[in-house]
Amino acid sequence: MAHLENVTADELRGLLDEVEGKRPTQRLMLALNYKEESVTQPTLAARYGVSEGTVHNWLARLDRLETEPPEEVLYDQKRGPKPGQSRALSPDQLDRLAAALHDAPTAVGYDATAWTTTLAQRYIAETFDVEYCRRHVRRLMSEAGLSCTTTRTRSVAAGTETDGRRDRVWSATRS
Repeated sequence: MAHLENVTADELRGLLDEVEGKRPTQRLMLALNYKEESVTQPTLAARYGVSEGTVHNWLARLDRLETEPPEEVLYDQKRGPKPGQSRALSPDQLDRLAAALHDAPTAVGYDATAWTTTLAQRYIAETFDVEYCRRHVRRLMSEAGLSCTTTRTRSVAAGTETDGRRDRVWSATRS
């Protein structure tokens, strides 16, 4: 599929005079090379130090100049939190989280005897409407003063270890 069929080189040069930032400038330069020199996408990828997929995506993106404002096409959208959702917990929320984690999960309505990373992750999402990856939740739990204990699961009936699976539970650190 040919790209930039309805966008002229003069239009691209005009945008190049107005654009700010490394990435948008690279996109326009690449498009000019493609348009004026009929350079192949693999050659452009090597020239600009990006993958062929990136070249294809940039050219497809610049095809949208026909119908969309240049600001929306050239610049990356800043990724922020979802509407109505905070990116991070506030200091007050962190204090509330620490207090909840120092109590048993049953105190906040969960049917569990100890906090696990998954359970804490669920609690944070349900209570504060903020989603964190498991690694970040482990860091928050550690910062809240909890320590992780890894226990090997055992078959009670057989008295032997099962498939080697381990459970991690968190408990308040004793000072």
